[in-house]
Amino acid sequence: IDAPEMGQEFGRVAKESLARMVFGREVRISWQKRDRYDRILGRVFLGSADVNLTQLRSGMAWYYRAYESDVPSADRPTFARAEDEARGTNRGLWRSGKATPPWEYRASTRVGTGRAGPEGAATRTISAPPATGNPGRSFGAVRGNQNSGIYHLPDCPDYEKISLRNRVSFRTESEAKANGFRKARNCP
Repeated sequence: IDAPEMGQEFGRVAKESLARMVFGREVRISWQKRDRYDRILGRVFLGSADVNLTQLRSGMAWYYRAYESDVPSADRPTFARAEDEARGTNRGLWRSGKATPPWEYRASTRVGTGRAGPEGAATRTISAPPATGNPGRSFGAVRGNQNSGIYHLPDCPDYEKISLRNRVSFRTESEAKANGFRKARNCP
């Protein structure tokens, strides 16, 4: 499965969903291989519950069909059906009707050497919206701090103070709010 990235719409919600299920609990991981970044590829179980499948059914992740050969063939229809049902009932990330798969989002955020670098370290370039006739307003990406869950507008005092490692960008305040971020108190 593949869940939305933190800088994406619904990324924070998907992360919180997973945390509510497993954080601080003992889980079992069934795996047989690692990816090219040496990460374990497998399924997470909380007791007998398949956490991966639960995330799909809740609309918190995609069934990553490009790598379905890593899923036992007997389980592929179950995973595909779980995503299809979540999509068909507009659960989770499927509510918006315009969800961008995380692999497409990651491809759009790659910079420099052709890869994003360490998780969360990619610079995301967002086009500034056109000026609207309010000369006192600065335009640019809305920046969020993924650790604090707070976002800053370009004219906020702490806009430039978010470290690249913790920075996520949004096109609009609405997008930041949809991802569970709140506006910094010192923003005008």
